[in-house]
Formats: sequence, structure tokens, C-alpha cells
Amino acid sequence: MAGTSVVPANRGRRNTMVDDEKLVFETSKGVEPIMTFDQMGIKDDLLRGIYQHGFEKPSAIQQRAVRPIIEGRDVIAQAQSGTGKTSMIALTVCQIVDTSSREVQALILSPTRELAAQTEKQILAIGDFISIQAHACIGGKSVGEDIRKLENGVHVVSGTPGRVCDMIKRRTLRTRAIKLLILDESDEMLSRGFKDQIYDVYRYLPPELQVCLVSATLPNEILEMTSKFMTDPVRILVKRDELTLEGIKQFFVAVERENWKFDTLCDLYDTLTITQAVIFCNTKRKVDWLTEKMRENNFTVSAMHGDMPQKERDAIMEEFRSGVTRVLITTDVWARGLDVQQVSLVINYDLPNNRELYIHRIGRSGRFGRKGVAINFVKTDDIKILRDIEQYYSTQIDEMPMNVADLI
Repeated sequence: MAGTSVVPANRGRRNTMVDDEKLVFETSKGVEPIMTFDQMGIKDDLLRGIYQHGFEKPSAIQQRAVRPIIEGRDVIAQAQSGTGKTSMIALTVCQIVDTSSREVQALILSPTRELAAQTEKQILAIGDFISIQAHACIGGKSVGEDIRKLENGVHVVSGTPGRVCDMIKRRTLRTRAIKLLILDESDEMLSRGFKDQIYDVYRYLPPELQVCLVSATLPNEILEMTSKFMTDPVRILVKRDELTLEGIKQFFVAVERENWKFDTLCDLYDTLTITQAVIFCNTKRKVDWLTEKMRENNFTVSAMHGDMPQKERDAIMEEFRSGVTRVLITTDVWARGLDVQQVSLVINYDLPNNRELYIHRIGRSGRFGRKGVAINFVKTDDIKILRDIEQYYSTQIDEMPMNVADLI
């Protein structure tokens, strides 16, 4: 896949840089960090939008990835949750789009509807002064509305693979002018669930396509697949032991039996509502059960999972974002990329089924360098999983102290 190669290819050579955020980056040679937005060669009206939106200086991943993307290189960018990946996507997309043409020029695919919608919002916000037209093409919303929006002409589509594929096959989403494809949370996108749909979409895209992968976790098997559809990509990878989120204190509470978890949660409820908290369960059924049980005991909680109608999911998200509800019980549908500023406590009611999910979940708290706390409920037979997570991320998970409320 030929991205127009501006920077000379430096295969295989690496240099390691440490920046002010103490993240260790392993980055393709020739990629120097650019410390301010002004030096990135960004359109003036887009800069206005960035500053108005409250961004002052680029985050570590933005310092390294924005320039190669806007120069047309294929890029693999991996950085922690909460370090500005979504705004990096929005910024680069706004920069490369020619707003004088009403054709779709950039396509962003995300694994969840909420993340796709959040990316659309971010693009519209920072692209305010360049009159960018973006549309979220996601399941659960009106097909008629998608068709109307796309027929009117938009510059950027942010969507989930199923709906995007449907729109392409209906010839409503025309792909001839698409020059950039971004796979957000790409490890999830290229895993079993979505792989076929992604390839389906990819078949319809022009051959001279630039491709960018963005994620907090990129296992080796995903990186190996990239050779099939990327050309000499610039790689910006955070070392794995740097992936534990600085500023997030991690604790565990030992519970002998499953049903003790509920009592522990009730004891913690007042602590949860000091700010806002997200509680993760591994199944939709468990979310429903726990929500009902909490409400029976007169605790106010809201719940969200993938089986709920989209309208309901949107309403719950809105309530939680605005702070109307303070405790959200959910599945891993919420674990990826969703940014609610006030969340500073995450509880793993169930330990996640794999190690990668752990980082996505606890990354909900302490976004972009803010402080956060993660509490893991651990049954006796989960201790091994917890130790495994600890070792994998070279981190420390201590027993929860009595004064946990003071840490939030």
C-alpha cells in the first residue's frame, strides 16, 4: 500500500527517546518529536480550533505521530490510554482533508459505536473553523439518516465496520477519493471479530491508500499482519513496561467467595460517588444482575452494555458524561477509548479475561496524566491472574488501604 513516502525509509534501525512524560518510545529513525502545534505545519484555522478546544501543547504521541501522518506516511502508533490518541486522529484528519471538495477523503474505523461517535465529535470540535463535515456511520442509528448525510457530502466518516461496509455496498459511501484509512484500537479491529469486515471494506478503497494503526496495545501477531496492507510504516511504539499508567494507583481486595464482592461494593459506594466510577463485569448478564441488585439495595447506578438499543446507550452515556449519574456498571464495550474527564475510580468487579483489556479498563481513570485509582476484586482462584497482570506490566498491585477515599 503506497503511502507517498516523504521521509526516507530507515528500515530496522531504531532510536529510543525519553520525553518529559517519562514514556519510553521506540520510534523509527528520523522521527523527531515536535514540541508545539505551531511547528507542525498545520493550517491556521485548524490551529485556532485546537487552541480554542483547550489543547496547549501536543502530548508525547502527538509530538511524534502527527507529522509523519500529515506527510502521507503509513504509521503504527501505540501509546497509553488517555494520552491523546483520539485528538491526534482528529487533528491529522482535519489537516489532510481538502474542504473545497465534498467527497469522503478519510475513513476511521473503530470497534465500538461510542468510540466512533466520540471521534466524530472531536473532529467537528477542532475542525470548527475549517468547516469540516464529518459523520459517524454506526449500527443502531437510522440507515436513512446515514444515506441523507452521505448524499449531501461529507469529508470524513468515522464508523464501525459493519455499517460502513453496508454503506459502501449500497454505493452511498463512495470511496474513490479516500486517501487515508485509520484503524482505531487496531488490535481489536484486526482480531477475529472484525478482521473479515475490515478486509471487506479495504477491498473497496483506492490502491494508493495511506493506512494508520492506532492502539494502546499491539500484540506481535497484529504487527505481523500489517505487512499485508502497509508500506514501510513509521513505527512509534511505547515499551510495554511503560504501559502501566503513571498516576494510577492499583489495589486489590481479596474476597473468598463471589457473593462477598457485592457486600464489598456496597461498602465502597460512598467512595465511588466522591467523583465518578466505572465498574467492569465480564458479561452482559452480570451487568444486569449487579445493577438490579444495587438498585434493590437503594444505590443509584446506571448500566450499559452492547445488547441495549443504541438510543438507550446514548442517553446513558450522556447522563454519565454530564455527571447526572456517578456510577456506571458496564462490560468491556466501555473499556476502549471513552473519555469521561471526571472518572477517577475504576473497579474490576470481575478481573478481565485477558491482560490487554486490563490496561484499557484502568485507563478509563486518570486520563491524560490525571490521577486515578483502580480496585480489583480478587477471589482466591484469581490471585494467579492478578500476579500475571502485575508481572506482564511490571507494576505493583497492593492490598487496598482503609483510607482509599483520600487517594481519589
